[in-house]
Amino acid sequence: MSNSNSNSNAKKSQNKKDLSNSARRVSFFFILVLACFAIAATMTSQNKLEEMPLSEVIASANRADTDIKKITVSGSELKITLKGNDYPTVVSRKDASGTLYDQGLIDHCKDKTGDDLKKCQETYPVIEYVEPSNFWSTFFDIAIIVVPVIVLIGFFMYMLKQAQNMNNQSMGFGKAKAKLYGPDKKKVKFEDVAGNESAKQDLTEIVDFLKNPKKYEKLGAKIPRGVLLAGDPGTGKTLMARAVAGEANVPFFSISGSEFAEMFVGVGASRVRDLFSKAKKNAPSIIFIDEIDAVAHKRDARGGAGREDEQTLNQILVEMDGFDNDSGVIVMAATNRVDMLDKALLRPGRFDRHVNVTLPERKDRLEILKVHFKNKPVDSHIDLDALAAKTAGSSGADLANIANEAAITAAREGHKEITNSDLTEAFERVAIGPERKSKVMTDEERKITAYHEAGHAIVGHVLPDSDPVHKITIIPRGATGGVTWFLPPEDRSYKNIYELKDVLARAMGGRIAEKIVFGTDAITTGASSDLKHVAELSKDMIISEGMGSDTRNLVFPAEATGYYTISTGKPYSEKTAEKIDAEVKKLTDEAAKRAEAVLKANTKVLDRLAAALLEKETIDEADLPELLKGSTLPSAAKLH
Repeated sequence: MSNSNSNSNAKKSQNKKDLSNSARRVSFFFILVLACFAIAATMTSQNKLEEMPLSEVIASANRADTDIKKITVSGSELKITLKGNDYPTVVSRKDASGTLYDQGLIDHCKDKTGDDLKKCQETYPVIEYVEPSNFWSTFFDIAIIVVPVIVLIGFFMYMLKQAQNMNNQSMGFGKAKAKLYGPDKKKVKFEDVAGNESAKQDLTEIVDFLKNPKKYEKLGAKIPRGVLLAGDPGTGKTLMARAVAGEANVPFFSISGSEFAEMFVGVGASRVRDLFSKAKKNAPSIIFIDEIDAVAHKRDARGGAGREDEQTLNQILVEMDGFDNDSGVIVMAATNRVDMLDKALLRPGRFDRHVNVTLPERKDRLEILKVHFKNKPVDSHIDLDALAAKTAGSSGADLANIANEAAITAAREGHKEITNSDLTEAFERVAIGPERKSKVMTDEERKITAYHEAGHAIVGHVLPDSDPVHKITIIPRGATGGVTWFLPPEDRSYKNIYELKDVLARAMGGRIAEKIVFGTDAITTGASSDLKHVAELSKDMIISEGMGSDTRNLVFPAEATGYYTISTGKPYSEKTAEKIDAEVKKLTDEAAKRAEAVLKANTKVLDRLAAALLEKETIDEADLPELLKGSTLPSAAKLH
């Protein structure tokens, strides 16, 4: 109730402010118009001429020593310019009967032409005929005066408005830029968020806290001050936070961590105070800070007590656990770099609850895909379960992208509904890249690519702890010349050393196949990405997983040791670095030997599979068993 009243008062205040601004604009415009008419009237009054009877004008004009310089005839009006002046000073008009005295003087030269006109002008050189003035000429005369005045006033008002805007910006520099998602916004509920059931369960308690605080107060429980959502990018942390606000039906203030940062010291802290002040006025409410690691770095790692980001962090710490512990405000934050956050922020009393928003499992991926395909026309035979099985390790954002790409593919192919072929193309486009059928490859390059991909497939198929082969193609995709897919039959949380060594061996299979078929000196650059993958995986096995033979159970994470040696620039000594290099080389050599043993024992299968790739270019999972029939695992390639 208090929240709705606050919103209503804010709207009324804003409406009054808008009306006041409109009234000021109308008043200013009205005053401007009056000023223009006053100026025009003044100019007209200044040009008002003295009136004189026409008979006196004619008598004066006929004298030899006349003072008249020029008589201008305009319709039934004469304007007399005296000598020594540049503008008319006297005017003579029709008399009461409507006729002019001595009409002959006025019309004497009017209808004459040729020599008669020349003689007439010599006789009466003071007479000049002009067209009578009308409305438009009068309007033009006034416009010449008014328009420059309006332009000058408009320019002045523009400069005044620019100065006011700059002043408003400077005054609002310390205001928070949070977006408010109140009752008038579209709500997100937990039912709109597929997967991550464990995270939902943790957040459901927060919702219950906000809805029924007295139930917990009776038992002496305190509402959590903060909830930290941690997980990989694209897992739905922000969506989870909005679902909490939607379920609890409370105001939701959303802001990014980078929006606190500013080049001026003290601005970030001021914005934090303003944000919490707004949230307290609308309590109970939720503050959501996305990418909080932008302003919550570890202070001991950054240094500098006067830094702007440190002042901002200090203010967040004070607001979350200051003297006011009953503000009714819950702070939610999201990050994918928990290791970078300051320890003071993570302690109980600030972020009391940590919720891990993990990558979805297979059943969760299926539910997410159903959500994204719910409003799309799909073929009745579409197999979302098979797509969920293929997409192990994909986030919710990845799955949304695949669904969108499937719809785009269907439209491009002219399909009325999304088919399984559209799904497959969308998955492969997102995972590897689009097909580059336009890329021209020579027959020699196609042959090398076919044997290279066949080498990967055979080694992966024969080794006992490798994932099954899903598909092989020699059509270039993305930055690759060809692709061999290995898909796990099920999601797994751990991988043992045998599985990782099989991954290394099958990655070396392409380079070794080129060596066996084309000779030792004929290897190409086609294996560059494979070799890079082998180097990264083997080094990770030694440094992070403790899987070296001489360095077994020893790991070297920088965050754990907290120091770096001068010689290596890494958290281990030069001697240890040599051991790590030796272990990496040992794993790589072992992988190459195992791949070579497998391929030399299966040369016929290698030739058969390469020939099939040259003919079909792409081989699916259904055709692989027949082509790989007869492949064997030699004893030299066994590990256990």
